Amino acid sequence: MKVLLAVDGSAYTKKMLTYLVTHDAMMSDTLEYTALTVCPEVPARARKALGKAMVDQYYADEGEKVLAPVMKFLKKHGLQVTSLAKTGHAGDTIAKIAETGGYDLIIMGTQGVSALNKLVMGSVSTKVLAQCSVPVLLIR
Repeated sequence: MKVLLAVDGSAYTKKMLTYLVTHDAMMSDTLEYTALTVCPEVPARARKALGKAMVDQYYADEGEKVLAPVMKFLKKHGLQVTSLAKTGHAGDTIAKIAETGGYDLIIMGTQGVSALNKLVMGSVSTKVLAQCSVPVLLIR
């Protein structure tokens, strides 16, 4: 079973990872994990001013900043995980990767914000749920 771990380096990601390693069912050898982080795109004007090489390096650095501690934590707990860093809108990108990558489950942390906050600000988890047919396990 392929499992996509949506990570962003927040406290909610840490709760999700703790949940993962403290539940025996999630530590099975039959599960194949990929940790995905999504960096928001640099605005077009800034990309043009900075140049492709600098923007690409920024994306690589931001991805590594999030993924390195996640990978270290999961390895410490005996999980073999593939890492993946993408750019774009988090909700859209997570949903697209899950669908096209043939994942069986998405696991992600969530803030558990109120309905009003979701309406006003949007929510990555809400967007993933709306755009994706892959089951999603939200850890709060």
